[in-house]
Amino acid sequence: MNKQIRQILAITALLVAIVATQAADKKHIGGPKGGRLLNQSEPRAEFFLEKDRTATITFYDAALKPVPAADQAVTLIAETKQGKKRIDFEKKGDVLVSKTRLPSEEDYNLVVQLRKKPQAKPENFRFALETNVCGGCKRAEYACTCDE
Repeated sequence: MNKQIRQILAITALLVAIVATQAADKKHIGGPKGGRLLNQSEPRAEFFLEKDRTATITFYDAALKPVPAADQAVTLIAETKQGKKRIDFEKKGDVLVSKTRLPSEEDYNLVVQLRKKPQAKPENFRFALETNVCGGCKRAEYACTCDE
């Protein structure tokens, strides 16, 4: 193969990988409250942005029935244009709720750090916090479950 054909094949493979990654980001199960399910292990965690811009983490068993928060710990990092903001969570009833509101600007990245025990190594979940409603599944874009 000559050099040009190899370059074209390499670029094509890169484009296919990018499209597959974007499509895979949309392929997740939505949470019962309308939020984004973060993990596949038990208990499963759902991130939900409340109307007052606080965030709630609710836990579910394999059948997606709510279970009380136990020893889990959550930290959220909002990566806005003004910089990174760390938001801690506290237990309120059976769920974890952010101690402060998320920044009011739109469309920034979040990193949710979920620990099964307070001293455990965190599982990191990254996604864009897009709050506009999807035309297909009628969920907020951060929790969209369709290909719209």
